[in-house]
Amino acid sequence: QVQLLESGGGLVQAGDSLRLSCAASGRIFGAYTMGWFRQAPGKEREFVAAISKDGGRPVYGDSVKGRSIISRENAKNTVNLQMNSLKPEDTAVYYCAANTAIGVWTTQSAYDYWGPGIQVTVSS
Repeated sequence: QVQLLESGGGLVQAGDSLRLSCAASGRIFGAYTMGWFRQAPGKEREFVAAISKDGGRPVYGDSVKGRSIISRENAKNTVNLQMNSLKPEDTAVYYCAANTAIGVWTTQSAYDYWGPGIQVTVSS
């Protein structure tokens, strides 16, 4: 198993940048594809970004494409999500997730492990 814990959330203004981090503990971090999802109040959980085990294949959801960068540091058991040009509609609880499947997945059901989530609020 792997345990995940997000950090870096908070309250920012529209146009600001924010860097979320997810620290993993447990089994070998490099064995996991990592993803970020978010859930806004009253909405379904949405795919944000994912990255392959070796960090070579980032994939982004349409809502953040061009504004966000996902990266990972396997030596530090960490995956990061840099978000730029934040908008009020980016307000949500952001979740880090991990899976051992081959490939980079954008669906929630593909992920086996989840962090508790962290709030990001973007004010207008």
